[in-house]
Amino acid sequence: MSLFLKISKLSRPLTSRRVHSTTNSEGRFRRAWALIGGPLRWIYWLPLGLGFTQYFYTLKTIRGRSMQPTLNPDTSSWDDIVVFDRYSINSGEPIRKGDIVALRDPLDSKKMLVKRIVAVAGDVVKTLPPYPDAEVFVPEGHVWVEGDEPFRTLDSNKFGPVPLALLDSKLMYIIWPLDRMGPLRPPISPISKRGIPRDFRWYSDMAAFDREQRRQSRVTTRSTTTSHS
Repeated sequence: MSLFLKISKLSRPLTSRRVHSTTNSEGRFRRAWALIGGPLRWIYWLPLGLGFTQYFYTLKTIRGRSMQPTLNPDTSSWDDIVVFDRYSINSGEPIRKGDIVALRDPLDSKKMLVKRIVAVAGDVVKTLPPYPDAEVFVPEGHVWVEGDEPFRTLDSNKFGPVPLALLDSKLMYIIWPLDRMGPLRPPISPISKRGIPRDFRWYSDMAAFDREQRRQSRVTTRSTTTSHS
């Protein structure tokens, strides 16, 4: 019997050591996974995220004042954050006059510009200074772009018609600031209701409508859309 007890006492530490060793291994594995698991998940989803922003939709922060008051109005203390649609450009959907697009700067390909499509292929535009010619015919495969604030913009009145290949994406939605969140509305003449005073929003909508009318008056329309393919 004493021999059995001796053997039992000798065997217990060995079993304990094996269990303790297994527990330590599992603990080290969990700690290692906690360290690398997060980055590995990021690496797993990264191609999908990059593909989505490259070919479908992307967020951009609007800088500067060239698209005021449509974007970054003086009434806001924030830079607008907007959603741009790359899919419609990449898939060859028609580009329409009035669309706001992001494009490569024809004078510096490292820069991106945000401008409005004023005229498409086949239209004749009455230009603004400093363009040297009074009128320009927009050739096939090109568009004419301008900023909404004509005195603070670098646009086609400086570099002429823009090849469609330079277009990157089309603005779809403002997500910041919250009080201006929503899709861009086409300029329309605001309605005056009897007995209701005209507020700031009414005057702002009327000013936007007047600007759009002046832009359209400078364009002899021969087509309303152009295909980007």
